[in-house]
Amino acid sequence: MLIDVMPEHVEGWAEELASLTAGLGHLFARPEPREVFADLIEGLLSDLGRKNGWTMAERAGHASPHRIQKFLGEASWDAEALLAEVQDYVTSRLGDGQSTLVLDDTQVIKKGTRSVGVAHQHCGTTGDVRNCQVMVMLTYAAGCGHTFYDRRLYLPAVWAQDAPRRRDAGVPEEITFATKPELGIAMLRGAIDRSLPFVWVAADADYGKDPALRAFLHENALPYVLGVPVTLPVAGPPGKPYQPAVAKAGDLLHYALGRDRWERRSQGEGSKGQRYYDWAWFEVVLPGQEPANGFAHHLLIRRSTDKKQLAGGRVDFEYAYFLVHHRRDAALAEAVCRAGVRWTIEENNEQAKQITGLGQYQVRRWNSWHRHVTCAMLALAFLAVQRARHCEQQAASENDGVSNHAPEQNVEQGKGAPAREMSAYR
Repeated sequence: MLIDVMPEHVEGWAEELASLTAGLGHLFARPEPREVFADLIEGLLSDLGRKNGWTMAERAGHASPHRIQKFLGEASWDAEALLAEVQDYVTSRLGDGQSTLVLDDTQVIKKGTRSVGVAHQHCGTTGDVRNCQVMVMLTYAAGCGHTFYDRRLYLPAVWAQDAPRRRDAGVPEEITFATKPELGIAMLRGAIDRSLPFVWVAADADYGKDPALRAFLHENALPYVLGVPVTLPVAGPPGKPYQPAVAKAGDLLHYALGRDRWERRSQGEGSKGQRYYDWAWFEVVLPGQEPANGFAHHLLIRRSTDKKQLAGGRVDFEYAYFLVHHRRDAALAEAVCRAGVRWTIEENNEQAKQITGLGQYQVRRWNSWHRHVTCAMLALAFLAVQRARHCEQQAASENDGVSNHAPEQNVEQGKGAPAREMSAYR
């Protein structure tokens, strides 16, 4: 339940939701799909324990799930047109020139082999290899809230190269195999083309290790903080002749340890309070990839504040490595803050699955998958906007109209990170 939400807020949200769905009625040529669309979005935002065709049809008063299934599978409307509306809604309500775009993928476990994109592949949800679908998501993290901005379905090579299977699932002919970072690049390019206001890009090591993604960010002069593996080749720190010409990121840990360069800072607010770590950073050279003009590369190392029980029974500090591409006047405090913002996409993945039915679909084809996921994105964006408005009103009431601080301020106290809590109205 959203903190401090009163019945009058819920009623206001319901009215605004009706206005929102009605305002999108132009996407549908006939009255029936407009009605089903409104029913579907309301169902995705309801307190139903399981949000499938049957439960949402019953809630909407339909005799069977046929109308919802037809809306997602056969009705004449364009999921990409709805996505553009979702993006405009997010930009107009949450747009912030200091925002961060966050890339990550999430998985939905599936049985069988017919659902589009399903394959025996790595599943980050469970940490093993199993039958699942993978969707690459892009989160917009602003100072007042965060929600999904774009999505791509990852089509494994076994699908991309199987013409009969593609045909049965309705995969368009122009869709070819693309890696997850390549899908991420396409979404970032789309955000730039649509003039989305943002400054930084963040992602974990599965994306940070990809040279093509880094090259795209360099070419567009975008600051980033990307998780990287300990094996990432780097050279540096500059001016240290005893360092090998090219080392691995993990080899440079001794430089931070030997110089006692650690600063304790919060990475942001977590479910148990501030998430404090020790941090060190220093300039490095990325072999074969020059930073943008006026930018530099730094290796940012995060260390746990106490020793942990690690794999194999070893007890030691936990370390994580990030490559930071930033304008030369950037400070450690901002890099730490942006590294913390990466977790907003984890929250969006969890909230969308638990609250707005992101993974609770009963569809198999390309078109219907994109329709369902885009509707779930709209529902999550609506919640993010309502929560941001409520928090703004609450802050204005408590502080006599003084607005919240910018996200990069007060980083040591963790106050720059977007808030964690969000829930559907009930």
